[in-house]
Amino acid sequence: MGILEVKGVGKRFGGLQALGDVNLSVAERSVHAIIGPNGAGKSTLLNCLVGKLIPDTGSVLFDGQSVLGRSPHEINQMGISRVFQTPEIFGDLTVMENMMIPCFAKRDGAFEMNAIASVLSQRDIAAKAEEMLVEMNMADKRDMHASAMSRGDKRRLEIGMCLAQEPRLLLLDEPTAGMARADTNNTIDLLKQIQDERHITIAIIEHDMHVVFSLAERITVLAQGTPLVEDTPDNIKGHPKVREAYLGESTAAA
Repeated sequence: MGILEVKGVGKRFGGLQALGDVNLSVAERSVHAIIGPNGAGKSTLLNCLVGKLIPDTGSVLFDGQSVLGRSPHEINQMGISRVFQTPEIFGDLTVMENMMIPCFAKRDGAFEMNAIASVLSQRDIAAKAEEMLVEMNMADKRDMHASAMSRGDKRRLEIGMCLAQEPRLLLLDEPTAGMARADTNNTIDLLKQIQDERHITIAIIEHDMHVVFSLAERITVLAQGTPLVEDTPDNIKGHPKVREAYLGESTAAA
């Protein structure tokens, strides 16, 4: 049983079947990619995983507990963090100020209220933020306004903000979208470093096959809302069903 289990998930929007009987298991401490052509249901599935959408059928379990019907805060408290397609940072704040934001809340959601504890808490928060900036190799950018950074650095900051919450599962939605190749490669290296050092589970939705094959240990291919195949990257490459979904090639002719 994986740390993330999707069982028989289906979702309709009016007459459109966005997902149909999706089953997916993500092993703990693995990197699992979900790929598919446009309209395959990837974003709908991701929104079901983080509680943004409630499927019409099926269940989504994280470490044996249902995520359905939970608020984003509750999902976060369970140990799930999400990186969006467009970096979710505060452009009018400095890099350091951005990094301090996720460090304010403790995992139990409690805050120290007396003055001495508040001062100590602020020191701890600043120390944690500094530690995360060093890990993200961004200490030299601590006083820069976030809006002035490149897209690649904005993404690096956002990933660091997620990691500051100490998640067990990191969900990445098109993390390299709109990036130059150099920034894409830097992001790949960063995610490899995170996985090697933190041993957290990563689930990634991505169109860039260079990213997918550089990172993933298992790949699930969706087409028209249903899984076509799940396998290792080596076996996915050249798979007739994958070629048919992406290129319109006939499986029979393969």
